Amino acid sequence: MSKSPFMTEVRQRMYTLRYAKRTVDSYLHWIKVFIIHNGKKHPSLMGSAEVEAFLSHMTNGRGVSQSTQRSALNALVFLYGKILNKPLAINLQFNKAKVPRKLPSVLTPDEVRKLLAQVPPQHLLAVQLLYASGLRLMELIRLRIQDIDFNYASLRIWNGKGGRHRQVTLAPELFGALKEQIKRMHIYWQLDLLNPVFAGVSLPYALERKYPKAPKEFGWQFLFGAANYSRDPIHGVWRRHHIDESCVQKAVRFAALRCRFNKPVSCHTLRHSFATHLLASGADIRTVQEQLGHSDVATTQIYTHILRQGASGVKSPFSML
Repeated sequence: MSKSPFMTEVRQRMYTLRYAKRTVDSYLHWIKVFIIHNGKKHPSLMGSAEVEAFLSHMTNGRGVSQSTQRSALNALVFLYGKILNKPLAINLQFNKAKVPRKLPSVLTPDEVRKLLAQVPPQHLLAVQLLYASGLRLMELIRLRIQDIDFNYASLRIWNGKGGRHRQVTLAPELFGALKEQIKRMHIYWQLDLLNPVFAGVSLPYALERKYPKAPKEFGWQFLFGAANYSRDPIHGVWRRHHIDESCVQKAVRFAALRCRFNKPVSCHTLRHSFATHLLASGADIRTVQEQLGHSDVATTQIYTHILRQGASGVKSPFSML
């Protein structure tokens, strides 16, 4: 299915529009599932009615979460609006997923120390930054050399979730390790410039047309560059991309297994822990909201629940017996 001329067209169209690879893969997945759900009928022969039925099926038959249903909806809106030029109805009628949001899993400061002690050395700095700056995994992976500001102890995050930019804190204790990582990438970069097949690093959006020399400038190189080149899916040239996010995910999963925590632990757990510990240290919720890049403070308030003693701060009468 993914190798069909139609799916190839969708993939190329998305890359032309500069969609991130993760988004491309997600959209192609849901378009494929939608087509299979409808007996492999071509999407051009279907429309809003079939989309509504499919989205309702996701809730009724599969019990998916809100975010999963939203991902499928976004994929189909793109398909019909950008590929088939048959925009879906504005007010689609379907059963919306109502799976309640889970409270985040959070590590204590001591558990964070134990986890970091078990992370393999080659991925330690990346995992430390997840906790030290409260980054999302892909925000970490996409960091570029010039995004690090040692003078103001901060990191610049471009095009985070929702396309928002922000500046986050950077622990001075990581300066030494960061400078060593930059030195390693500088060696890669010097060798890259001597390689005739090296086309420079990929740039976001239309910046490559605006700054044609930028792809080979050191500041634009990824902080966590991959060991080998990869072929650019849009232009077909060879570039040094960032490391795959699965490398960091596996490092965290390995460390958590070694620690034998009785709670789920992932890369995002470190972001949750950052927010909770920041609030516990006395930071106001608006500051934490800005650090995390949340558009709504209500999203940030979930971390205040973790800090309360008991549900909503209520003391159990059992404690007074």
